[in-house]
Amino acid sequence: MTLRLAVHGPVARLCIDRPDKRNAMNQAMWEALPALVEAAMAEPGVRVMVLESAHPGVFCAGADIAELLANKDDAAWRAANQAAINRAQHVLARAEKPVIAFIDGDCVGGGCGLALAADIRVATPRARLGITPAKLGLVYPLHDTKLLVDLVGPGQARRMLFTGMLLDAHEALRIGLVDELAESPGHLEDAIAANSLHSTTGVKRFVRRILDGQVDDDIDTLAQFADAFTGPDFCEGTTAFIEKRKPEFGS
Repeated sequence: MTLRLAVHGPVARLCIDRPDKRNAMNQAMWEALPALVEAAMAEPGVRVMVLESAHPGVFCAGADIAELLANKDDAAWRAANQAAINRAQHVLARAEKPVIAFIDGDCVGGGCGLALAADIRVATPRARLGITPAKLGLVYPLHDTKLLVDLVGPGQARRMLFTGMLLDAHEALRIGLVDELAESPGHLEDAIAANSLHSTTGVKRFVRRILDGQVDDDIDTLAQFADAFTGPDFCEGTTAFIEKRKPEFGS
């Protein structure tokens, strides 16, 4: 299988496993991704999902260019491909629980789009990130372009998109394209898994509302804030704080 999901306690791992093509995403993979993300989110014990390569040294080389060339004159296939990519990115960016992209090696084009859709990006020092449609005469999807602009701002987004250059890990960190450099995302997995799922999913929804344009509280956001004070996680968290122990939050 070119995409596979494994659950280990509170961590779900969605692995890209197509090493002979440098993990390039074909149509079948774009179509399969949403169901795998939704399956990870539906697991009651899962608190965080990691999107990563099944093999070291490459994250994802982007879309399968050979497949694109083979179908470039088929308007129906092109429309289906666009719809599959858009749905995959939309579902990943709006997954209920926190998502970490662990980037080891090249993360290019559509692969960079996958990383952009995660909540947090952790890269190894050998990672290289770039968005290269301008080298192919293509236009990057608007949804993915917004994710990029939200992260690095319009100036850096234009620099990446206009030039198609690959940024090394340190440059990606400097401009905010990745959040930290590490050989593993394990410390973040552990920290997120130890916290209240009610809190992390609630905050994630609020961040998405802000990125989608909401600037003021509404009845729903005010209620979510107020209701947390009567929930079991608040009781456990404050009790653990007083007792000077680690909290044990339920699912």
